[in-house]
Amino acid sequence: MSESQSINYQRIAEAIAYIQANFKSQPSLEEIAGQVHLSPFHFQRMFSDWAGVSPKKFMQYLSVEYAKQLLQGKEATLFEAAQETGLSGTGRLHDLFVRIEGMTPGEFKNGGENLQINYSFAESPFGEIIVASTPKGICHLAFFSNQEEGEVTMKARFPKANYHQLVDKIQQEALFIFQHDWSKLNQIKLHLHGTPFQLKVWDALLKIPMGNLTTYGTIAGEIEKPKASRAIGTAIGSNPVAFLIPCHRVIQSSGKLGGYMWGNTRKSAIIGWEAAQQTRE
Repeated sequence: MSESQSINYQRIAEAIAYIQANFKSQPSLEEIAGQVHLSPFHFQRMFSDWAGVSPKKFMQYLSVEYAKQLLQGKEATLFEAAQETGLSGTGRLHDLFVRIEGMTPGEFKNGGENLQINYSFAESPFGEIIVASTPKGICHLAFFSNQEEGEVTMKARFPKANYHQLVDKIQQEALFIFQHDWSKLNQIKLHLHGTPFQLKVWDALLKIPMGNLTTYGTIAGEIEKPKASRAIGTAIGSNPVAFLIPCHRVIQSSGKLGGYMWGNTRKSAIIGWEAAQQTRE
């Protein structure tokens, strides 16, 4: 990812928020560009450089109609789709190279006092992130407004851990997820604290192919807890690893995007960006 991508995202996020607030009036390219203080030509070029598609095409990916097509168009379950799709296909899957390892009670005991955690700050196509790792894998990844906020949120999860601001190989390999060329990805390991139910939900999220969407109810059915949609929503909302565990791919059955821990505008941007990446392949 490049710093320019991250800078451009701030304007693109403003544009997305404006479009979503004014979609009924179908704002023109000129009107949207004016909201982010750019000429229509420069806005179109900046948006296309960031997303890979035009603003108009991008917004089609965020429509309720498009979401419903994705939700209704599946003949196979998420897990069947996961088994049938390889890295050479258009639906590159997180579960092919991301694995969750649950923390032992000893590792998390007393606020994580036995954990050694490295952390660093990085740019992503969707804004700045903080990423943290133990010797076993990534334990935290989150978007933030400022670095102090990012550190406070991270340390609230493991208040007694030993922290070092240090970029390590585990973090570097995980950050390849934001690149277009996924052929360089090694298997990414996540080292997470969660209940058995949460870990099962988070593992199910890894089965959702990039560029696809699913619902809380579908996840409930896939983990054989058909009446647990509300509990699944809570588990998804407590996801400690943004983007790598793709909770952004879960939406309401109506086709509306629903909520997101790191903001609905960012969720919209990620969903649209992932859909656009699929058109590049």
